Amino acid sequence: MLGRAMTAAGLGGVLGAHGLVDLPGSGALALASGVLGLAGWGIWRASARGSERPGEAGHRDVLAGAGRTRAAALLRGAMLCLLGAWAGFTFTVLCAQARLDQTLADGNVDRVSRVTLRVDSLPKLQPDLLAFDAVVLDAHPGGVPERIRVRWPAGGWRGPYAPAQPPDPPFPEVRPGQIWRMALVLRPVRAAQNLHAFDYEAHAFAAGIRAQGTVRGAPEWLRDEDWAGLSVVAGRARHAVREAMAPYLQDLRYGPVLRALAIGDQDGVDAADWTVFNRTGITHLVSISGSHITMLAGAGALAVSALWRRLRWRGRGLAERWPARRAGAVAALLVAWLYCLLAGWGVPARRTFLMLAVVAGAQALQLRLSGARVLALAAVAVVATDPWSVLAGGFWLSFLAVGVLLAAGSGVEAAAGSDAAARADPALGTPGNAAPPGPRTERRRDRWLRGLKQAARLQWEVTWALAPLLAWTFHEVSLVSPLANAYAIPVIELLITPLSLLLAAVALVPGLATVAGGLAWLAHGALALMMRPTEWLAALPTWPTPAGPAWVYLLALAGVAVALWPQARVGAARPTDPARGGKGVAGYRAGAVRRHRAWGWLALAPMLLWPPDRPGEGEWDLHALDVGQGSALLIRTARHALLFDAGARHARDADEGARTVVPALKALGVRRLDALIVSHADLDHAGGVRSVLAAVPVAQAFASFDLEAWLRAETRKLGEAVTPLPLAAVPCRFGDRWRLDGVEFEFLWPLDVRARRRGVEANAGSCVLRVRGGHHSLLLTGDIEIRAESALVERGLTPADVVVAAHHGSRTSSSAAFTKAVAARHVIVQAGAWNRHGHPDAAVLQRWRRAGATLWRTDRQGGVNARSRAAGLSLYSVLESSRRAWHGRRP
Repeated sequence: MLGRAMTAAGLGGVLGAHGLVDLPGSGALALASGVLGLAGWGIWRASARGSERPGEAGHRDVLAGAGRTRAAALLRGAMLCLLGAWAGFTFTVLCAQARLDQTLADGNVDRVSRVTLRVDSLPKLQPDLLAFDAVVLDAHPGGVPERIRVRWPAGGWRGPYAPAQPPDPPFPEVRPGQIWRMALVLRPVRAAQNLHAFDYEAHAFAAGIRAQGTVRGAPEWLRDEDWAGLSVVAGRARHAVREAMAPYLQDLRYGPVLRALAIGDQDGVDAADWTVFNRTGITHLVSISGSHITMLAGAGALAVSALWRRLRWRGRGLAERWPARRAGAVAALLVAWLYCLLAGWGVPARRTFLMLAVVAGAQALQLRLSGARVLALAAVAVVATDPWSVLAGGFWLSFLAVGVLLAAGSGVEAAAGSDAAARADPALGTPGNAAPPGPRTERRRDRWLRGLKQAARLQWEVTWALAPLLAWTFHEVSLVSPLANAYAIPVIELLITPLSLLLAAVALVPGLATVAGGLAWLAHGALALMMRPTEWLAALPTWPTPAGPAWVYLLALAGVAVALWPQARVGAARPTDPARGGKGVAGYRAGAVRRHRAWGWLALAPMLLWPPDRPGEGEWDLHALDVGQGSALLIRTARHALLFDAGARHARDADEGARTVVPALKALGVRRLDALIVSHADLDHAGGVRSVLAAVPVAQAFASFDLEAWLRAETRKLGEAVTPLPLAAVPCRFGDRWRLDGVEFEFLWPLDVRARRRGVEANAGSCVLRVRGGHHSLLLTGDIEIRAESALVERGLTPADVVVAAHHGSRTSSSAAFTKAVAARHVIVQAGAWNRHGHPDAAVLQRWRRAGATLWRTDRQGGVNARSRAAGLSLYSVLESSRRAWHGRRP
C-alpha cells in the first residue's frame, strides 16, 4: 500500500511541476532538496524512537504502545510520500528546464535559415502538404533548436474550395533517416489559446518540438542514414509497410482506418469519421490501443509456448530446460515491443508494453504482484521515461480503464470462487442439498450466458468510469457508447485488426498481391458493415456537459469508484444462518454494501447537471476567440447567446467554425444561437458559418450580403448535397435594434442597402453592432475602414467601454477621429501571429494607446474575455490566466 501511495504522490509532484509558470533554478532545487532530506531524516529518527519506547506501566500500556507504533508508521509513510512527490517534482523540473533551453533565437524568428537536418519521424503525406519531425544537424545562422517540425507545402495554392491535388512535379520520397539541406522560414511553436480547448503548444513541447519551419525553394537531398537510431529504424519499417499497403487501400473508403490499425498512421482518416468515433465512444478501438497490443502479444505467447513444448535439443525437451510459460512471456514481450515500435510508441503503447514487461519480469523472478502493483510500476516506468506523458489525456484514460478492468476482474474471480465453493459444499450455499449438475450442454450454455453478462458488465463499468474524463475533454457524454462498444469491440479486436495486420505482412511479400487484395477487401467490408449502425448511433443526441470546476469531475470520479467497487469478496464463503431464512450474515452484508454503493451514482449529478456560468439581467459576457487571422465573437446575456462572425476557412475540410467556435459553444453550454451576425462575406469572417449552422440551431441570422445565396454557392463549391440554413435571415440595417435580458443590440452600419450591391468592396458594407448593457457598452466594428468610421462619427457616435478594433488593426481603420470619439477603455485586436498583412499596424496601436485604451491582442494573449457586471468591467486573456512554462514570454 505504501508503494502505491508513493506512486500517487510522485504523479502529484509531476503534475505540480507541469502547472508552474516559471521553473525554479537548480540552486533553489538543491537547497530545497537538502532541507527536505534533513527534515525527513529527523522525522524518521524521531518516529523510530517513539515506536520503540517501552511502556511505563508494563502490560497495561500495551495498547498505548501500539498506538504510538501506528502513529510512527503513519508519520514515516507520510514522509516517504512527501519525498516521492518532491522527487517527481524535481525530476520533471530538471527535464523541462533542459527542454526549455532549446529555443529559437530571436534573430531567427520569421526569417530564412539554412538548415541541414535528418528526418526523424514517419512523414505525414497529404496531396498538397508534406510534414515531418526532424533533428537539426547544422544551421546557419545558429540558434536553432535540436528538434523542429517541418512543413513542405505544394506550390500553386488554388484557394480554400479547390480539392487538394498532388503537386507538379510531385514531392520526392521522404523517409526517416534521410539527410536534407533546406531553406526554412523558422518560427516558435504558436497555437490558438482558447478556454477549455486543446493546447497544441503543450503537445509539441511534450514531443520535444521547439520550432516549426516552412520550406522555401528546392531542398537538396544529401544522403541516407538508415541506422541513425532506433526511432529511425522503426520509422523506416513503418514507411515500408505504409508504402506496401498503399496500392490496396488507396481506393477504399475506410482505407486510412485500416492503416491506422496496422501501424498507427492516422493521416487521411476523414474528420467526419473521427466525429462518429468520438460520439459513439469507440475512438480507442480505431487506433493502436493497449487491447490490440495485448491481443497480439498473447497470440505470440501461445504460439511460442505450444512450439516450445514440442521442440527438443540434445535429447531433452526445451520445456525441461526452461519452462514453456517463461518462454511464452519473453515472446509476448518481444512481439509487443516490435508492434509498439511499428505503431509509433504512443502513450497507450508504452503503458501496455511496460505493464507486460513488469508482468514478465515478475514471472521470471517468481514474484507475485497484484494488478494494482503492476499498474503502479507501469505508471512509474512511463513517467520516468517520459514525464510529459501525464499531459496527454490518453495517459489517464488508459490507466483508468485498465484499473477498472482489474478491479472488476477481481470481483468476478471472487464471485466465481464463492459460487464454486457453494457448489462444492452445500453448507456454504442455499439450504438443503445442492442440485445435481445438469447436462453438459446446459452447463456450456450457462457459461456462455455468464460470459456475455460479465462482458456487458465490464463494458458498462468502463464506460461510466471514463465518463468524467471524457466529459472534461469533449464536454459531452455519449449515451450510446456501451451499445456501440458491445459490437465494435469483438468485430475490431477479433476480425478487423487481425486482417489489417495480415494485410500489412502479406503486402511486403512479392507475388502475393491477390492474397493482399482479398485481405483488404475482407477487412474493409467488415469495417464498412460495422460503420452502418455506428453512424446511425452517432446521429443520436449526446448528453451535454458544460465546462465546470475541477471538483465536479473529481467528485464524479470518486462517485463512480464507490459505485463500481468490487463487492463479490464481501461475505464470500460464509456459513448460512437458518434463523434468517438461509441468507446468512454474508448475504445481508452484501445487500447493505450494494444499497450503500448505489448512492455513489449521485456524485455524477453535479457533472451532468452543472449550469454554465451566465451573466445577470442587464449584464453581458464577450468571448473574443483566438481564431488566428480572422474574427469570431460570442456574446452571452442571462438567457441568450449571439455570435458575431465565425472565423476563417482554410481549406475544403478545415475551418475555424468546426475547429474553434463549435467546441467553445459546447464548453460554455450554448446549445442554441439566438442570432448569428456575419459582418461581411470575406472568408476570414464568414468561412466558419457553415460548420456553425450544421452544429447548433440558429434562430435568426443577420448579414450585409445575401447569406442564403452565399451558402448555396459554397455548397456547390464544396460538392456537398445539403446546405445548412438558419431559421430566418435578414440584412443588417442601420437603426435595427432589439433587447434581450436587459441588454440592447443596435446596428450602426451599413446606412443603406446600397452598400450590398455587387461591385462594392465587402469591407465597406460590414455590419457594425453596438451592445448596451445596464452597466457597460460594447462596439463590434467588423472590417469597416476610415470612410465608414468618419460617417459614424458625423452621425454622433457615442463612447463605448470595449471596442473590437476594425479590420484586425489595419492602417486603413481606427482613424484619430474615430478613436477619440469612441473613447474606449479597452480595445481588442483579433489577428494572427506573423500574418502576411502585417496586422495590427504599429501606428494604429499607438493611436489607441494615446486615446487612453488598454490593448488586448489575440495573437499574443490568446482569446480575450470581457465580463460586464454591476460590480465593474473586467477583462482577462486565456494565455495569461492559464500560462505554463512551455508557453514562454511573448512580447
